Amino acid sequence: MPLNNPVETVSIALAERSYPILVGGGLLARAQTYHDVPAAGAALIVTNTTVEPLYAAPLRTALQACFRRVHLVVLPDGEQHKNWQTLNLIFDALLQHRCDRRTVLFALGGGVVGDMTGFAAASFMRGVPFVQVPTTLLAQVDSSVGGKTAINHPLGKNMIGAFYQPAKVVCDLQTLTTLPAREVSAGLAEVIKYGPIADMAFLDWTESHMGALRACEPKAMAHAVKRSCEIKAHVVGQDERESGLRAILNFGHTFGHAIEAGMGYGRWLHGEAVGCGMVMAARLSLALGLIDAPFVTRLVRLVEAAGLPVVGPQLPPNDAPGDGAADVSSNADRYLRLMRVDKKAQDGDIKFVLIDGPGRAVVRGAPDALVRQVIDDCCR
Repeated sequence: MPLNNPVETVSIALAERSYPILVGGGLLARAQTYHDVPAAGAALIVTNTTVEPLYAAPLRTALQACFRRVHLVVLPDGEQHKNWQTLNLIFDALLQHRCDRRTVLFALGGGVVGDMTGFAAASFMRGVPFVQVPTTLLAQVDSSVGGKTAINHPLGKNMIGAFYQPAKVVCDLQTLTTLPAREVSAGLAEVIKYGPIADMAFLDWTESHMGALRACEPKAMAHAVKRSCEIKAHVVGQDERESGLRAILNFGHTFGHAIEAGMGYGRWLHGEAVGCGMVMAARLSLALGLIDAPFVTRLVRLVEAAGLPVVGPQLPPNDAPGDGAADVSSNADRYLRLMRVDKKAQDGDIKFVLIDGPGRAVVRGAPDALVRQVIDDCCR
């Protein structure tokens, strides 16, 4: 992707917390990309063992034009490391380098790095600035935008965190060319979700460009990232703290988070779980009479065309459900138990993001018996 690729800007309108999302090729290594970042004496790049050899050096060189000191901390890679122990590595680095409350953190990596860096920024000295530099498709189209930060708990995904907006998001499309095919497919799950919940024209476009997207063709990727960010920015601008509308962005995530937690973090990629979760949510929407069967078939085919699973897994038994007894619950019961820990749940009642007609979403409950039937059907 050429360095002179045009740079697009999407804005998140949140009053004094507003910020730009830059989308273009070759942005990461340009010093001018960071000229409007809050001034400070020091910066800390947070990355992981996979991304560090690829992009840490060029980012560090670019930042040295803006900061006197640029430090680096390298975390272990993988969803299974999104926990307190790994988060403390960031705090260790900040304290060892005697960083102050003006220090700027740079999240260089995928969604795990972005979420943990944002949570560290929200917590260190009660809040320091941070910049998202996402290097995966999933992070560029979803997790880097909107200010959700968190770590996982063994009983639930992203259950411990804070809303904390970045100062800027830098989506360098050139970083997508180094992604494994599996990671590209995982990111496409978050691209696909925007169509059924908000923009059927984008769903049409995604269907017709799926081959180009899986091949990381520059023009297709540029449009997918920009349009995804536009939709998310519009929703977040109306509901920053997910008190209502923003919950629709979790289409597929209630089932998906149960898959991730139930299988063990890292076994399924987040996008793989969300892709399958969208299939399950669509089939629940059909069972409730909200959409017709042809629409479900269309979505299933699109998820499958993206290289994502459309059949749910059998979750392994929990050998320690609380009383030391062996877990004899059904697969559907295991899903339900995990989904009751979902952040949208209220008093133990699960709330699902469902399709209420093409291009519209609704958050509502469903009878457990119907949910069990859908899970059984989707996990055959």
